[in-house]
Amino acid sequence: MRFSGQRALVTGAAGGIGQAIVRRFRADGAVVTAVDRMSDAEGLDAGLCGDLTDPDYCDALPARAAEALGGIDILVNNAGLIRRGPVTKTSDDDYRLSMAVNVEAPFRLCRSAIPIMADGGGGAIVNVSSCWGLRPGPNHAVYCMSKAAIASLTECMGKDHAAQGIRVNAVCPNEVDTPMIRSGFKIRGLDPDRAIDELNASVPLGRIAQPEDIADVIAFLASNDARYMCGALLEVNGGKAVG
Repeated sequence: MRFSGQRALVTGAAGGIGQAIVRRFRADGAVVTAVDRMSDAEGLDAGLCGDLTDPDYCDALPARAAEALGGIDILVNNAGLIRRGPVTKTSDDDYRLSMAVNVEAPFRLCRSAIPIMADGGGGAIVNVSSCWGLRPGPNHAVYCMSKAAIASLTECMGKDHAAQGIRVNAVCPNEVDTPMIRSGFKIRGLDPDRAIDELNASVPLGRIAQPEDIADVIAFLASNDARYMCGALLEVNGGKAVG
């Protein structure tokens, strides 16, 4: 029960990785406010769910969560989306949505949560970046750009707020077997099971990640086990390089 008595706010909680994060934290004793879009809010705290592209919602969410929980010890910026294609195939809407959800929302949530954590004596923030944000691959220009931005923001905040007792780190996955990646295969006319099998064969450990593989590392970064880590970008990729 390493999170006994601690209070966590998790975004993107209805997705594959998000559900695994919430399960992991609750199993370890945390009280979790799990939020996502209203359309995906079944089983979540619908009273706090909302649209991460809305600046006012993002700015207010940490304070609302702190009021509901009595404070915030952990923030996990897990919500994210993928828009595929090179720059020449990327629409204005693709760009705006990617930057709003993958970059601006974590920025706003961190900006609002850090003073709350500082007043409470400290805390931990874990952002979800990507291996593709560290070493960009082909045909994901705006996605790679957005994940590189959140990686850089993590490093900056890790330095800036360590003295306040706030550790900011990021997990950087490669492919993860989630509904999001499977729906992407369907959109491209591919059989998801066959596509996952092909990806599994490309990983030195023999398979792409399951959501629990990522959630366990996020829990580590948020816990006292990672007490001397701040500003770190931790790759979780099964040994597979981006290519």
